[in-house]
This record gives sequence, structure tokens and C-alpha cells, in this order.
Amino acid sequence: MKVLAAEDDPVARAVLRRSLERLGHEVVEAKDGEEAWEAWLREKPRVAVCDWQMPRLNGLRLCKRLRAQEGRDYVYFILLTGTTDSAQNRRSAAEAGVDDFLTKPIDLSRLWARLRVAERILKYTTQVHRLEEMMPMCSYCKKIRDDQNYWQQIESYINERTGTEISHSVCPECYQRVVVPELERLKEAAPKRVPAVRRKR
Repeated sequence: MKVLAAEDDPVARAVLRRSLERLGHEVVEAKDGEEAWEAWLREKPRVAVCDWQMPRLNGLRLCKRLRAQEGRDYVYFILLTGTTDSAQNRRSAAEAGVDDFLTKPIDLSRLWARLRVAERILKYTTQVHRLEEMMPMCSYCKKIRDDQNYWQQIESYINERTGTEISHSVCPECYQRVVVPELERLKEAAPKRVPAVRRKR
């Protein structure tokens, strides 16, 4: 993944960059919040790992600015905090839109775990976003065309992307418009029962 790494301390930033690269990610570096914002506008990384205390624009305000960008792809935001951070500070960060926290100094195994969570969340948000977009549907059979130009039933299309199982039923409007006339037609087409004639003995 492409990861935005924002840290004003050059040594800590170098450690963060090497850690991210070691885990196989492409790194976009920034030395303060404003530079991070400009880098995000330019590169559009889907994950941000940012220090809380930075010049010009701190991590919390940067997160709020990213969250204000409606219609954009979701950015998973990990905030770097000091060892003395408080529960109130974490609550404020969560309310600002922060997804996760990492305590400095960076622990590689914890960073790896947070990024694995980020990958899963971003995968699901992308799937939901695609479902919310316009889908090409056949006007006659109601099949959906997927990314590989393959037409499939809408039930299969949704199930493959979300895991949702779809059950079928009939809404009240369709029951009155379709089912009731069909039942009446079948009733009229059924052969009339001939009353049995009792023989006289």
C-alpha cells in the first residue's frame, strides 16, 4: 500500500519510513502537517501514519481535514502518540476520526498488525463504495455486469462482494399486481368439477 508517514522529528521519521518499507509499503514522507496535507492531495495514499504533535498542522487537525473531504476514498488514519497520552486525548482523537493509535517508539509487530487491519477495512470500504455506485444492469433479465464484463445474477454479484445472503419474497404491491391476477387466472382455467350423480337402487 501507499502510506503517508508524517513526523516532524527526522530520526523518528527515518525509523518510521524504514519500518514501513521493511513491511513492503510505498512511503510518502512529510515533516509536518501542512506538508502531509499537500502530499496527500498529490499522492492520494489510502493510509496515514501521523504524529500527533507537529508544526503548522498537528495530526488531529490533519485527520479532521481529511475527513472533511466528502466523496473521496476512505483514508485509514493511525495516530502516533506518546507514552503519557490520556484517555481523554484518545477520546478526542477518536471523535476527530482517528481509526487507530500507535505508541512511540514504533514496534514493528504492532505496526504490521495495524496495517493488516487497515488493508481489510479499506478493502471493505471499496466494495461498499462500488455497490453504492451506478451498476450496469440488463433491462430485461436484471443481470449485473461485473468488472470482467461478465453478466451475473444480482444476488450472486452482491454475495461475492459482501457475503450477504439474499432471500426472496413478494412485496404487497407485487402480490396485488402479479400474484392475485395469476391465481385468478389459474382458478378460471382449472377444470370444473362435475357433481357426482347418485344412482337409484
